[in-house]
Parts: sequence; C-alpha cells; structure tokens
Amino acid sequence: MDHSLDVLFINPGARSSGYQGTAATLAAVEPPLWIGLLAENARRKGWRVDVIDAEALELSPAQAAQRAAASKPRLVAVVVFGANPSASTQKMPVAGELCRQLQSACSDTRTMLAGLHVSALPQRTMEEEAVDFVCQGEGPFTIHGVLRALTGDGDLGAVAGLWHRRDGRIVFNGPAPLIDDLDVELPAAAWDLLPMDRYRAHNWQCFDHIDRRSPYAVIYTSLGCPFRCEFCCINALFGKSGIRYRGMPGVLAEIDLLVARYGVRIIKIIDELFVLKPQRIEEFCEGLIARNYDLNIWAYARVDTVTPELLRRLRRAGVRWLAYGFESASPAVRDGVRKGFDDATVARAIEWTRQAGIHIIANYIVGLPDDDLQSMRATLDEAKRYHFEFLNLYCAMAYPGSPLYERALAEGWPLPRTWEGYSQLGVETLPLPTRRLSAGQVLQFRDEAFREYFSNPAYLRMMSEKFGPAVEAHLRQMLRHKLVRRYGATQENKAP
Repeated sequence: MDHSLDVLFINPGARSSGYQGTAATLAAVEPPLWIGLLAENARRKGWRVDVIDAEALELSPAQAAQRAAASKPRLVAVVVFGANPSASTQKMPVAGELCRQLQSACSDTRTMLAGLHVSALPQRTMEEEAVDFVCQGEGPFTIHGVLRALTGDGDLGAVAGLWHRRDGRIVFNGPAPLIDDLDVELPAAAWDLLPMDRYRAHNWQCFDHIDRRSPYAVIYTSLGCPFRCEFCCINALFGKSGIRYRGMPGVLAEIDLLVARYGVRIIKIIDELFVLKPQRIEEFCEGLIARNYDLNIWAYARVDTVTPELLRRLRRAGVRWLAYGFESASPAVRDGVRKGFDDATVARAIEWTRQAGIHIIANYIVGLPDDDLQSMRATLDEAKRYHFEFLNLYCAMAYPGSPLYERALAEGWPLPRTWEGYSQLGVETLPLPTRRLSAGQVLQFRDEAFREYFSNPAYLRMMSEKFGPAVEAHLRQMLRHKLVRRYGATQENKAP
C-alpha cells in the first residue's frame, strides 16, 4: 500500500458519555495538547503527520476510522489523554471501540495506543484492546522508533517504551528515557493541525464575559510534579515524580503565536503545578506584562507556594483564575493522602489571592479513605464559608497509575467494573468507598453538596454583584442539569 501519511494521531471523542448533559454547553472543549506536541515532534523529525480530533469534531469511532482510512497512514496513534489526569481512564471505552473500527477500516495500517491510562496499565491494554502496539511513557522516542522500523530502518524489538507481540507473546522492550530538553523535543504544539475554531473554555473562566469562550488554547510550561499525593496519577506517564521545565522564551513565543495567528486571549496552563518557582514565574509575568495582551489565563497553584507580590504580578500578567487543591477541610483526611498544609496557610493564601484580584477555582475531594459524613460536611461548610467563585467537587477515585489505585488493589477495596465508572459525571460513576461510607453514599453526598453550594442565595448574590445578573442566570441554568447515577446511597460496598 502507498501510504500518504506516516503517522496519524487521533483524539477519541468521549464528552457525551463522560459528562452527560453538561457536555453540550457547560464543559470545555479543550485542544488535545499532548497530541499536538507529539505531532509537532514527529513532523520536525521529517515524518508526514496529521491529526483527527474526534472529540472536537464530534465524530463517532466509525466516522473517525473512515477518515483515518482515507488518509492512508502507515501508523495510527490513538492517544488517551484528558483535559486533566482524571479524564484519561474514562476515555478507554471509546478509544477501544475506535481501535476495533480502525482494524476493519484500515487493514494495511498499524495501530498504537498511547497516553496516561495506557502508560499506567500497558500490559492490560495490550491484552484487552485490538491494537498492534502500546506506547508506555511520553511517546516521542517510541513513535519515532516504530516509524523507523515500519519503514525498514530499524527493529521493533529495539524500540524503547514499546509493547508489542512477538511469536504470539506480548513483550516489552523496556522503558524509554525521559526527555532531557523540552525545548528541543516538545517546543510547541502543532496548532495548524488542530481545528482551532472548535475549542472553548470552561464556563467559569469566562464569567467576566460569559458569551465569549473562544478562541481558546492550552499550553504547558513544565511536565510532571515533585509531590506524591496519593490520589494523583499524573506521574504514571513519566514513571516517577519530578518536574522538568521549558525555557520561558519558548513559552512566551508560543503565546505570541496563539495571539497573533489564532486570536487567542483565553488560555489554560495545564502544568500540574505552575506556581512553584518564584524566579520562573517572575520571568513569565515580566514577559506578558510588557506585551499587554489583555489575557484571561488560569493555572494551578498550591496554597504554600504563593506570596502577595507574586500574586499581584500574576494578575498584571493576565492570570485571572488560580486553581487550588484544598481537597478537604480535615487535616487528618489531608494527611492520609499526603496533602499536608495547615488551615492557617489555606486562609492566608485565599486572602492574598483575593487581594490581588484573582478569582479562585477551589478543588475539593469527598470520599477520601479517612472521610465520614461529618468530615465531608465540614469540607462543604468550609467551601461555603469562603464563597469561592467556582467549586469543583470531586469524588475520590483510585485512578490507574495513582498510589491510591495500588493501595485499593492491595487492600481489596471495590473498584469500578468498567472504565466508564472512573468518570466523575457519568451514569456508571463508582467512587471509592471509605472505611465508614459506601461508594453510593459518597456519590450522593457529592451531588447534593454541589447543588447546595451553587444554589446558596448568598453565593448567587455575590456572583451577581461581581459578574452581573447574566452569570447568576447561567448558574441557575447549570443547576437544571440532573445527573443520572446508577449507584445509590443504599449500596453496601464499604472499604474493608
């Protein structure tokens, strides 16, 4: 077969199944940044490359496979990655169906699965999915090695990071090295290969202008995280904790490109922890303040890494929202998952952030191993007391690749029977039980707490005064979405 492409990257679409009715208008449609980075890396090495973002284009697995077949690629890489680490596993059912469709539509094409979930469970993925290869790890070196082998310039058995079959057996060639120089290997995403007109920001990021959520882009300035929170799976892609940085000139140049070529003003910094090194953040702020782009940026921070001056500089640079992982109001519950900071640090960071004029997106988790109804109630009360501009309230999940997943397996805790069960807003959602509560009780508390927070008259009044009546109306409309859940509070599945 005469191949028109060397490698086609596909982002499988799973918004409708993972987010129920909220997918149509409330959820963000985010550029698949990791696919963009892999595509640009392969293109710079001389390979013929293209991308299908089936999620943004709302393509079914069969439709995406037909488009792939028309491209005549040598290799199709289906990359299972989400807008955040928790959104990878829930995409596996649609990714698996896409691979099955590719098998029949592209008989002369080899297929690969890559991404965070895949790297966490590579052998299981090879055993369960209709795929030729699994890429464990970041991907650039592995994909390049596979393409060389498929074009007769290498041996599949020598490609680091690759799982494949030899003589009917599944074999692993050993891990690929981590990228030393991000500016050389992953300098920017292949934005020209992505449907940039299809992306939109989270509703809350645009409360200042609720009717303007596009154009929107996602960038990274670092990979990995030096911390070891038990519930987090981000480092499954890298094989260990740690953090590596891009050079700030390259970051600023990519923002220049997004602004000039695509008109982007709304940006997410996807780094697991952006606000960490003061000198680096100062360089970022200095560059954007001088450019005066009037950006709307959001990023992740920790309450113990911010200072008043740093926060003021971030706001001047265009950072309008910071996401803090408060996780729980209970120090004992936080300590149980290695999230150690005291209440005074929390209060101080909130006060400093507000004084700087930055809005807070608060992340809390209910159903952590040491939680009970009293501690979860205290968490909700804390969030209501602080009146955060927006709240993400998650159920604790033992995501594949996280220490909590290994702990759940070792201690025999019940886990979802399907990958859909790892979604936060799906019908099949099944969170972890605690030592005192069933998974259904945790889920019921989460859904009722979410409604209580956003229907609170004091909160709605504050939001109307801060952002205008249109945002209050938007929030009331948001509450009309009723999540359907299979698992109820009566289910008896507490942790042993």
